[in-house]
Amino acid sequence: PQPGQFVAPWQVNSAGLYDLTSYNNEYFYRLRNFISQAAERAIVVEVSPFCFRYNDGYWQASPKHPANNLQGVGPQEKEQVYTFQNNHLLPYQEDFARRMAAELNEFDNVYFEMINEPYSRHDHSADLEWQQHIAGVLQRAESLLPAQHMLAINYNNRTQSLAPDPAISICNFHYAIPEAVKVNYHLMRLIADDETGFCGQTADPYRREAWLFLLAGGGAFSHLDYSYTCQHPGGDAPIQGNTPGYGGADLRQQLGFMKRFLEGIEIWKLQPYNEIFAWNASAVPAQVMALPHQRYVLYFSENQPGRYHLLSLPAAHYRAEWINPLSGSTFQVNEYQHARGYLRVDLPAHAGDLLLHLSC
Repeated sequence: PQPGQFVAPWQVNSAGLYDLTSYNNEYFYRLRNFISQAAERAIVVEVSPFCFRYNDGYWQASPKHPANNLQGVGPQEKEQVYTFQNNHLLPYQEDFARRMAAELNEFDNVYFEMINEPYSRHDHSADLEWQQHIAGVLQRAESLLPAQHMLAINYNNRTQSLAPDPAISICNFHYAIPEAVKVNYHLMRLIADDETGFCGQTADPYRREAWLFLLAGGGAFSHLDYSYTCQHPGGDAPIQGNTPGYGGADLRQQLGFMKRFLEGIEIWKLQPYNEIFAWNASAVPAQVMALPHQRYVLYFSENQPGRYHLLSLPAAHYRAEWINPLSGSTFQVNEYQHARGYLRVDLPAHAGDLLLHLSC
């Protein structure tokens, strides 16, 4: 933030100490205004009331450092801020969670994630206990309010087999892979690819990541768009050599097509269906969602022209639309009259990833 522009949730006294029992209304005004502006644009906001401190500089400046607050509470080490046992900050963390619940209760475009990247700590098991406790605090606070919001936990990077607390509706992974959905789909929770990056500085890897994850049965894809900065609020910041990801109008256009397509086929009515493939399914990496006997959507993250797939499908007449995910355009249409056995589908001469929409 620019000098004088940082606003914390707590008041500061004349000695420069934060009072963890006295809230700063300007902070909540800014927060509510931000959520309201997002709501006007049909944007859902994930609110993470807490975040791990990634270095000692951040921790030394934190209101929760014992040298910086009037109460003198807090551990000396940043790794101990979000523990459940012997944590003198816990009552203040609970109260802050309750205040956030009250301030944002009226908004329907919000869900809460307990803390961003808690697994950056050394003791992950204590983290999870703390997160589940804060989830309970939020759940009890909202039980006394008109609205109840979904709660999320950020479990890990890539994938992990989970046993979530009953209060948790959304299971967040950063840099998620389809396996995160496959091993947790039976839980009947929304599985989210909650952060992306470190896969290059072009649109292609992030477009592929989105399609593969969502057509594995994932329920949310949140991309870090590095073309948005304080100096470039329009999303036109140049992607430079040290940028840890990608962002720009081209990728936003491609993800926009993906969103419209998945909404148009009512993806929430479909289910993962990779069992459609016969034995040569590994020839091309792919994911499938289907509403059997009506609609099958196949995404191939790369193409090998001249190869084919054998698909186990019921007898029917099928219309096959081949779609370019980069442009959003249909470039080939085939009709198949399928009687029995496997339907052979030849991959078209198309460079890059491609989408096949089979309807009957």
